[in-house]
Amino acid sequence: MMNFPILSSLILLPSIGALFLFFTKGNKKNNFTVKYVALFTSAVNFFLSIYLWILFDQTTSEFQFVEQRIWIKDFINYKVGVDGISILFILLTTFITPLCVISINNSIKERLSEFLIAVLIMESFMIGVFCSLDLVIFYLFFEAGLIPMFLIIGIWGGARRVYSAFKFFLYTLLGSVLMLVAIISIYWLNGTTDIVELYESGIDIKYQNLLWLAFFSSFAVKTPMWPVHTWLPDAHVEAPTAGSVLLAAILLKMAGYGFIRFSLGLFPVASEIFTPLIYTLSVIAIIFTSFIALMQEDMKKLIAYSSVAHMGYVTLGIFTIQQQGIEGSIIQMISHGLVSAALFLCVGVVYDRMHSRLINTYGGIVSIVPKYSILFMVFTLAALGLPGTSGFVGEFLILMGAFKENFLVAVIASIGVIIGAAYMLWLYKRVIFGKLINNDLKQMIDLNKSEVFILSCLAVPTLFFGFYPEPLINTIEVSISDLIDEYNFRLAGRL
Repeated sequence: MMNFPILSSLILLPSIGALFLFFTKGNKKNNFTVKYVALFTSAVNFFLSIYLWILFDQTTSEFQFVEQRIWIKDFINYKVGVDGISILFILLTTFITPLCVISINNSIKERLSEFLIAVLIMESFMIGVFCSLDLVIFYLFFEAGLIPMFLIIGIWGGARRVYSAFKFFLYTLLGSVLMLVAIISIYWLNGTTDIVELYESGIDIKYQNLLWLAFFSSFAVKTPMWPVHTWLPDAHVEAPTAGSVLLAAILLKMAGYGFIRFSLGLFPVASEIFTPLIYTLSVIAIIFTSFIALMQEDMKKLIAYSSVAHMGYVTLGIFTIQQQGIEGSIIQMISHGLVSAALFLCVGVVYDRMHSRLINTYGGIVSIVPKYSILFMVFTLAALGLPGTSGFVGEFLILMGAFKENFLVAVIASIGVIIGAAYMLWLYKRVIFGKLINNDLKQMIDLNKSEVFILSCLAVPTLFFGFYPEPLINTIEVSISDLIDEYNFRLAGRL
């Protein structure tokens, strides 16, 4: 197995499936075949990632399954590998993608093969982001992921899809221009873009602040952090359900991963200097966007703003530079990937039936769609961080780390938990309970078998990791511990 390129296989397999679909003539007769080819490809990739996790050695922080090939001598070096931090995001990506493929039964009516091609190519790019051990390769995968999402929103989105697609693309692309300049600068300063070599040699302290800000410009937009978050609600509202799932569950996590891998790993001195800035923006995101979510009448917009608040906890936890804080941030990202995906799918279920995302369209449907009501309740409670769900584990660890590092920031961030409970419970109450005023709701059909399967697949890990987060913690613990030790060493030596 040591000679088998398992990471390259994970990256390439979805693209091979997409290439097969590209040469398949798109028509209604072939839709069945097209969908099952995409499902088979993404499912195989998921099981391959599970096998990767089984083979992974949790006792070391070293990068494993490393593959290296020279593309452009002395500049672009194809190098991939995984550690305890990145492997969980690969698992999340390969888990969510086949569920997205299954979920398109009712939502995508036209150009199905092209839609699935975009989904599979996007999976390749996202896995590439989490595997990359070279800055140039990371940047290529990081930016390439914009293209399929731009097409998904712009072609299969709602009435304002073109506006939302361009807003998404321009915000995220412009935010990354400075990161490209920083990568080129690092190459001229250190003579390499190899991440492992850069960890060993360190970045000159004279340049860390500017380089940190350049990377921050990209990650802040993609997270998204306040005040550059305004593209996210528009993108979510106009994207098809599967697009919203991929955007919330995986695309946003690339920035959180980038903060850990690069901001802390390469620029520890600058990270220490700019930590108050991160705390300020994170707290504003948690409180401000939670209040905005409380005022929303569109279910998708409410969940989109809640994502900004949840990612505020993530950035807060990362920059506590505490074991619990960073562990909590990673678990929060995994949990948010599961829960936000499920919530957007729940919105998609009622939208497919009633063609409305407005909260006041619904109410009193608990007896009409009981299976939907139960599963929606599970994810609502997970989103507000109820003990026994994965959302609680992440938020609890983040706040533990925050209380150790900055008591005032932790207290203010804790208020967001209360506001989050308010808007999620109020959403559930207005949609599920109350009087049945809209008579059209009486014709609603409860979840079908595929919808029950998808939401159950997301509910199981949400509850399992809520009661037993040890598999996640064991995977990331050593890597995070060594990252913090190296961070403190660099900070003490001012290298």
